Amino acid sequence: MPIVISDRLIIPDRDLDTVFVRASGPGGQNVNKVASAVQLRFNLAGTRMLDPAVKERLRALAGRRVADDGSILIVARAQRTQERNRADAHERLADLIRRALIEPVRRRATKPTRASRERRLAQKMRRTATKHRRAKPGFDE
Repeated sequence: MPIVISDRLIIPDRDLDTVFVRASGPGGQNVNKVASAVQLRFNLAGTRMLDPAVKERLRALAGRRVADDGSILIVARAQRTQERNRADAHERLADLIRRALIEPVRRRATKPTRASRERRLAQKMRRTATKHRRAKPGFDE
């Protein structure tokens, strides 16, 4: 089942690999019998759907979820059924990709204005005077 990121971007099944494993947590007696947890593996290195810049941002956002082979591993085990865990894993991957698609705004270096420099220095002088008034008088005072 492909993952729809936006109306122009769909991650095809060939880039996804889903494995079901046993999960701890809720499920009662079924927890020992049913493989309801989902391990979703997204082939980040091999996908042609994303630009190299987006891939780099996605690799940084995924952090420790990136495997040695360049794939992203998402494990979903919070729900009791395979389908709900699969939907959760797909939504988490889609959210990660949506965040990687947003290109960060580059910061432009600016110089402080003359007025802001003067305000900063005036504040420093006021602070210095306040601290001098707190000091104990010395021998010459």
